[in-house]
This record gives sequence, C-alpha cells and structure tokens, in this order.
Amino acid sequence: MRKVSSKGMKDGLRPEYDLTKLKKGVRGKYYQQAMAGTNLVLVDPELAKVFPDSASVNRALRILCDAAGKSTQASRRSIKGSTHRKRSAA
Repeated sequence: MRKVSSKGMKDGLRPEYDLTKLKKGVRGKYYQQAMAGTNLVLVDPELAKVFPDSASVNRALRILCDAAGKSTQASRRSIKGSTHRKRSAA
C-alpha cells in the first residue's frame, strides 16, 4: 500500500481539523503565567502516599536542606580546623 503524497494536500492539515473553530486563539495568552516560575515535579506513587500535598513536600524538603546545610558546615569546620602533621622518620 502506498502512502498519500503530501504534495496533494494544499494546507497540510487533516480534514478533521475545523479551522473556523481555531481562529479565536490569542498568541501568548498564558505566557506570563508560565514564566511566573511554576515548577512541576512528578513524584513516584509510593511517595505520593507519604506526601499528599505540596505543603508536606515543601516541609520535608526544607528539613532536608537544613540538615544538609548543617552537615556541610560541620564537615567544612572539621577540615578547616584540623592540622595534618607529617610523621618524622624515626
């Protein structure tokens, strides 16, 4: 079976698309809302059971960030404050 040549179609749209219904669109209607910083993250179903809403996810992430920041600061202090002495050959 041969494919229909695209050269025969003058506008490139399928016949089921009604262009009279598509004329009312406004370019950039939701652009500002999209650029406002909406972040969408998909959560695995197992985690969705634990975190039912965005507030619980945000709370858990803030706790994790605080804990990670404290552990990073502690490790920096221990590296900065430690003095490495070379052993003398005896």
